[in-house]
Amino acid sequence: MTQPTDEPPARDLDAGERVLYVGRDRPIRISTGHRILHHDGKCSRPHGHNYEVTVRVVGEVTAEGWVVDKGDITEVISEWDHRFLVEEGDPLVEAFASSGDDDGVVVLDHPPTAEVMSLVLERRLVDRLPDNVNEVSVRVRETAELCGGGF
Repeated sequence: MTQPTDEPPARDLDAGERVLYVGRDRPIRISTGHRILHHDGKCSRPHGHNYEVTVRVVGEVTAEGWVVDKGDITEVISEWDHRFLVEEGDPLVEAFASSGDDDGVVVLDHPPTAEVMSLVLERRLVDRLPDNVNEVSVRVRETAELCGGGF
């Protein structure tokens, strides 16, 4: 006679798509500098924010029992922690390189706004997460008043 368990049989794990939120109630926090090079206001000056990032992942549950390992998500996001984000062509790229801090700058193809940051993080996650993941959405909160991204 087998003992009853709370574990469903492995065949019952094929429950279709599931959603994983990382940082929904307690966002992932990174400190990142940026500037909006062609902005007419104060955001054109170098400054920084303590960003809050939330990720929503949709996919099939793996044999390990999850949609994706949370560490795979936080690894991608942490690549921007304590870095400076700039747009391609910004003279700060050269300034960082000449100061020996070229590893401290992340160059994006577009202005490093919260909206662009969320799109770039989504694309980086899609590229690095396993094939069972069907959808990734990222929300980047720059301030209490400004948040860019999906879901």
